[in-house]
Amino acid sequence: MADHRIKQIKLDERSILWRNADVEQERRIAIYDLIEENSFRPEREYPDDYAGPYLLDLGVEEGRLVLALSREDGTPLEKLILSLGTLRRPIRDYFAICDSYYDAIRHASPAQIETVDMARRGIHNDAADLLKDRLAGKIEVDFNTARRLFTLICVLHIRG
Repeated sequence: MADHRIKQIKLDERSILWRNADVEQERRIAIYDLIEENSFRPEREYPDDYAGPYLLDLGVEEGRLVLALSREDGTPLEKLILSLGTLRRPIRDYFAICDSYYDAIRHASPAQIETVDMARRGIHNDAADLLKDRLAGKIEVDFNTARRLFTLICVLHIRG
């Protein structure tokens, strides 16, 4: 029976050079929400028709996104390596708007916080759509899964 979802996700800690309390909180929430509800269907058929759930190791190697998929028992299935070129600008934009958002939380009025948060969500949504497009033909994900994966990809790109 098919169970097209991520059961466990791990980030390559070697890829994460620095993070503050805000980033750590975003990471925890994204992982928790992702595990609670996601849709993740590799489009490749495996020899024994394995159809989930999946363990996912997410990392960055030589400027490329690495998604290492394993069976529920930890047996490796495949490793996908994707260029991050199309995601570089959305990642930079997301970092910039998050900095503004965290600053607004500390110093701005509720109306200003709401405005910055709406911009942040817009950039995040656009990036999720872009990530879905990048995964097309390889892994089918729903919008919310793509949003949470984009958050985790950003965590992997923090340089301090």
